[in-house]
Amino acid sequence: MTEGLRERKKRQTRQHISDVATGLFLERGFDAVTIAEVAAAAEVSVNTVYNYFSTKEALFLDREDDAVQWLATVVRGRPAGESAADAVLRALRAEAVAVSPRLGLIDGYDRFLRVIAQSQALRSRLLDMRHRAVEALAVVLAEEAGAGAGTMPALVASQLGWIQGHVVEFIQRELTEGRTAAQTSRAALGLLDEIESLLGERLLGYARRPAV
Repeated sequence: MTEGLRERKKRQTRQHISDVATGLFLERGFDAVTIAEVAAAAEVSVNTVYNYFSTKEALFLDREDDAVQWLATVVRGRPAGESAADAVLRALRAEAVAVSPRLGLIDGYDRFLRVIAQSQALRSRLLDMRHRAVEALAVVLAEEAGAGAGTMPALVASQLGWIQGHVVEFIQRELTEGRTAAQTSRAALGLLDEIESLLGERLLGYARRPAV
């Protein structure tokens, strides 16, 4: 569907506000910047900022919904013959190979990490996002498993969420220590191989989609 003028204008306004806010946060720190200051710098009203972003945290984490749904989306869309773990490992490897910003593989991303480290509000929000991502994946696995699935969907979702979280934390440490995004990407692929070698067959084979 072709994007209309109204939709394009809204998208551009949202991106402009987000870009201005990010610049302020990087310069002064998250806690030191107010919504009113973001609005003034972006030359919009405070109400306009809130029309696009419900909280100040959402201004910094402006792709929150996508991040929360990523695991569930990957598993829901896996092809025939692939298990839930297969799908997550494949998708994480693809993101690493692509040096994807989704995993934080951006040169200079350590600046964002420092802003997060200095803000309890952002750290709490990220932790909440991880919990919601696991819950969303557990819902998908439970729906597929049907009645009588017991605790397995939640347990598997928790394990796959841990894998994603561990890879992201590894990438953040590498970037903070001065590695480039390309160097960190290669190291993350090695880490994924190590993680897979430690996983048991029950997890690796869980929710394998039947061949058509």
